[in-house]
Amino acid sequence: MTEPVEAVVLDVARKATGLWWLWIVSGTAWVVIALVVLQFDDASVKTVGVIIGLMFLLSGLQQLFIAMVADRLGWVWALFGGLFIVAGIVSLIEPKSTFHGVADILGFLFLIVGVFWTVQAFVEKDRNELWWLGLISGLLMIVLAFWTSGQFFIDKAYLLLVFAGIWALMHGITDFARAFALRAVHRALDPPV
Repeated sequence: MTEPVEAVVLDVARKATGLWWLWIVSGTAWVVIALVVLQFDDASVKTVGVIIGLMFLLSGLQQLFIAMVADRLGWVWALFGGLFIVAGIVSLIEPKSTFHGVADILGFLFLIVGVFWTVQAFVEKDRNELWWLGLISGLLMIVLAFWTSGQFFIDKAYLLLVFAGIWALMHGITDFARAFALRAVHRALDPPV
């Protein structure tokens, strides 16, 4: 005997939303990374390159997870996930070069991240009542991208440290918002008896 399709879909949705706490774990990791990066004032360039590589890898894994559970546009998440993972691997192979390279292309990097977060916010608009948080984060990253590209007065290496910390912090806050949105959906799907 097979269950009705609705019951199966509801069961899968309950199980998937029951993992809301993974976003809390991810958000906490991003906030810790932000705190570590923002503590560096005269840090080793190599260490910062490794941290950037780990940030790319973590972000890439998140995007691939989203691609697996997305009901539409999964290929977009997978594409960005693959790009982030490739960037992470290259960063870990050459952390010193990564630091200098990222400092040189900082504005372009923030533009890509800002555009991605803005698109992601609009894609999630129908399913996430806090979609505007991602939109604000994306727009702020786009503004930072243009400001950073014209920056001549502050050493770009230090600017990279500050903005990498801000990026990680914004990512963590967005993950916390996703966690609580998923938790609300889970509670709606699985009301107490």
